[in-house]
Amino acid sequence: MKLRTNLDETVWVAGDAQSWVASAETGVSRCMLDRDGDEIAVATSLVRYAPGSSFAPHSHDLGEEFIVLQGVFSDEAGDYPAGTYVRNPPGSRHRPHSDGGCLIFVKLRQFHPLDSTPVVADLAAWPQTGPAPAAAVVRSVYAYGEERVSAVRVPAGTRFAFAAAYHVRELLVLAGELTWQQEQTYRLGPHSWIRMAPGEPLRINAVTDCVIFSKTRPVYPGSS
Repeated sequence: MKLRTNLDETVWVAGDAQSWVASAETGVSRCMLDRDGDEIAVATSLVRYAPGSSFAPHSHDLGEEFIVLQGVFSDEAGDYPAGTYVRNPPGSRHRPHSDGGCLIFVKLRQFHPLDSTPVVADLAAWPQTGPAPAAAVVRSVYAYGEERVSAVRVPAGTRFAFAAAYHVRELLVLAGELTWQQEQTYRLGPHSWIRMAPGEPLRINAVTDCVIFSKTRPVYPGSS
């Protein structure tokens, strides 16, 4: 299967326009965002576990990263509630399941082979510094090589763009609503996903208080 595999194109899927298909495991369904391959694939997906469902034990030859969006996701290492970000490095293995059901955003087979650091981070654990900030706050979650993984909190009514030195490769709306300008203005709610073409800037306007997950890379002079 090939779905949105041209990385030189900007693509997106709104949270209210997702299409779900059953996986090979009973009670587990997927919304495929991009995919190159069949059951073993380079893939970005939303995966929904019905209560009591599980996935067969499997390994991650080129790594796995995921965010728990709703419910509690579990495996041999423990339970991961909503808001947890996890990186399982190349060669890791587990048997995922969910007793009460959950929804996760997951990326498969997209690590550098030497990126071997396991990560578990709470994306909801923002520093408490007094009143709510009047401007966007960027929190670094993980970095390897040129890739930067961040969580960004944007107050309602605020326009936001990453610094010009960084290209936003990918964005997922974790909470809130924003508008985004392409051929027209799009209003995107929770779990909406954007993957940007190289060199194309991304600017948003927060309609409500927003939290977004982003992956960025440096922009070099003369690059596109």
